[in-house]
Amino acid sequence: MGMFKVRVAEVLEETSNIKSFRLKRADGAPFGPYPAGAHIDIVGPTAVLRQYSLCSPPDDPDDYVVAVKLEAASRGGSAALHDQVEVGHQLEISTPRNLLSVAPGADQHVLVAAGIGVTPMISIAYHLHRIDEEFELHYFARSREEAAFCDLLKDRSGFGDRVFFHFGLARDEQPAVLGSVLAPLTSSSHVYTCGPQGFMERVKEIASAVIAEDNVHIEHFQAGEATDTDSDTPFEVELDDEVYEVPVGKSIVQVLADNGIEVDTSCKEGICGTCIMGVLGGQPDHRDQCMSNSEKKANDQIAACVSRAKSPRLTLELF
Repeated sequence: MGMFKVRVAEVLEETSNIKSFRLKRADGAPFGPYPAGAHIDIVGPTAVLRQYSLCSPPDDPDDYVVAVKLEAASRGGSAALHDQVEVGHQLEISTPRNLLSVAPGADQHVLVAAGIGVTPMISIAYHLHRIDEEFELHYFARSREEAAFCDLLKDRSGFGDRVFFHFGLARDEQPAVLGSVLAPLTSSSHVYTCGPQGFMERVKEIASAVIAEDNVHIEHFQAGEATDTDSDTPFEVELDDEVYEVPVGKSIVQVLADNGIEVDTSCKEGICGTCIMGVLGGQPDHRDQCMSNSEKKANDQIAACVSRAKSPRLTLELF
């Protein structure tokens, strides 16, 4: 996973607990376009690596913009960026990776965000507006003061007429509003959502009553609930004609690293997709949140940082 240095060109307080950071390459070179919905790894001043969605126009060669919410239980990632990073500081970032790709051939795209989950939706909206696709962006937040980028979205984005704000709704009021938003969907429509886990599950449930489950695209910022590991058993991994045992309590990535085989990782929680390997044989036990249902059903890939095996052996390949 290649990392490179960027310079912080601007820091803005979007809300009381969200800051945006405008980044430029330290070497002065352009970034080039990135795929809408992509995220990057950022290594902050405390050497903690975290993933943040890009929310600048994907075809802007000069700047990357990320928004960082100060988490109450920060383990050094968001707190360090909020408290220590200023204009002129340098950071290390990765090249963009995308798990929230825009679906081709859709008759309409509905983007549904809650809180800081708006960030990947902004880059998708920029992209859809540029290629003249039909879309709407619905943004849920507790209040106008707690919603980032409102002025940008309404007044400076160029697609303000496609943006709809839903502020101050109680949790039990959200299903009715979501139902109204998603009711006009057709079988060719696609929905993209990001926000708290419970919110995304509500969006998926309501949307899946109208469109196919694979037409609902979810961006996870955090790992889901821990999988019950009491019934875990050892299994074997075959890679390049060598066989390694993966015991209970160790991941595929850890076992391969113990044997001198490095697999690129980032989140180590099954949400970023960095560690995905190819599956040539055997049946994976998928425990990630970075692959779609159809990708999991195909059983030809595995997120090696968290997933295990339902068969005695998996035959894998490095991508």
